[in-house]
Amino acid sequence: MSPIRSTTIAALASVVLAGTLTGCQFGTENAAASPIVIAADLELSGAAAPVGKAYQRALELKVEQLNSSGALNGRQIKLKVKDNRSDASESLRNIGDFSGDSQVSAIIMGGCNECAIGAVRTINEKKIPTIALATSSTVANPVADRRYVFKLGPNAADSASALAGELRRKGVRKVALLYSADDYGREGLTALQRELDKASIKLPNKAAVKVTDTDVSQQVQSLASRKPDALVIWTPPEQAALAATASKQAHFTGSLYFDAGAAGDLFLGESAQATERATLIFTQTMAIDDVIATTPAKASRRQWFQDYTARFGGYNGASSFAADAVQLIADAQTRAGGPADKVNRDGIRDVLETSQLDGLSGPIRMTPDNHSGLMPQALTTLVARNGRWRLAG
Repeated sequence: MSPIRSTTIAALASVVLAGTLTGCQFGTENAAASPIVIAADLELSGAAAPVGKAYQRALELKVEQLNSSGALNGRQIKLKVKDNRSDASESLRNIGDFSGDSQVSAIIMGGCNECAIGAVRTINEKKIPTIALATSSTVANPVADRRYVFKLGPNAADSASALAGELRRKGVRKVALLYSADDYGREGLTALQRELDKASIKLPNKAAVKVTDTDVSQQVQSLASRKPDALVIWTPPEQAALAATASKQAHFTGSLYFDAGAAGDLFLGESAQATERATLIFTQTMAIDDVIATTPAKASRRQWFQDYTARFGGYNGASSFAADAVQLIADAQTRAGGPADKVNRDGIRDVLETSQLDGLSGPIRMTPDNHSGLMPQALTTLVARNGRWRLAG
C-alpha cells in the first residue's frame, strides 16, 4: 500500500458524500443550462452481459436520484447507453461515436478490460474523460499514457494483500489458484504469489481458464485432487459460481476464497450450497445491511443498498462502482466551470484527477499519479451464509 494512499483515509471523512453534490456553491448561471450528458459503453449482450446489465441498472437509478435531488443547480443528467456486445471492436466504435458528440461530457465504460485498454488511444486523442469499471491495472496505467482514463473498482494488488492476510489469519499453509487467462487474472497470479510468499504460504498448483469458458470442472477437479487447504478463485462472477459448484462435485473439503473481481449478486442462487462458508474480499456495501450507520457515508451506502434492492429485487456488488462514476462526473462537471451551455472536457478531466469522495463503494481518491481511485481500505472480508454474503465476524 503506497504511503500517499494510506495516509489520506482520515481526510476523506469530510469529503462530499456519494448521494450529494455541491453544485449550488458554483453560482446560479447553470439553472437554464443544457443537460449533463454522460455516455455509457456497456456489455449488455454477450459473455459479460449479467454484469453489464447490473451496471446499467445502477447508472439509471443513480441518474434518477441526482436529477430529483435538486443538487445539480437546476441541471439534469442525460444518460446515453450503447451495447458493446462484450466485443472490443464494437466498444471502440461506441467510444468513437460518443467522443464525436460535442454534447457528451464524459464516458463510463463497463467491466471489459480488453475494451477499455483498446480504447485508450481514441480516448486520449479525442480528449474525452472516461471512467472504466474494468479491473485490470493497465486500464489506468501508466498514467502518462492515459491522461483521460480513470478506473473504479478493486485493484489486484489490494485484493491479493487482503486475501493473503485472511489466509494467514486462518492458518492456511497450502493454496491452489484458479484464475482467468486475461490481464486481471495474470495480475492476480503475480500479486497473490508475491503476498503469499511474504506470508510463507505455498502456491504449488494453479490453473487458468478463458473468460469465455462455460465449463471449468476439469481445472477445478485437477486442483482439488492435490488436496490444498484452500482454493482461491480469481475469475469473473459467473465462472466463480461454476468453480464453486465444481469444487463441491469434486468433494473438495478445503476452504473457498474469492477475490474481489468474482463478486456478483448478493444472493447466491443455485451456487448457495456450494459456496456456504466461502470467503469473499469485497467492499462493505455488498452487506451494508449488516452495518450500523454510524457515519453519513455509511448511511448513504445503506440507503443506496435499500433503494437498489427495492427497485430490482436483489443487489449486485458491482452496482456501487457505476453509481460512484456518475457521482464523480457530475461533481466534476459542476466544478469544472466554463459556460453552462458548453462542455468543458479538459476541465472535467482536471477535476477528476484530484477528486476525493467517500463513495458508495468506499473511500475514493484520484491523484495526478494515480487514476485508479478505490482505496485499499474499501475492501473487507465477507462470508457466505444461508445463501447470501454477510460481513465476516
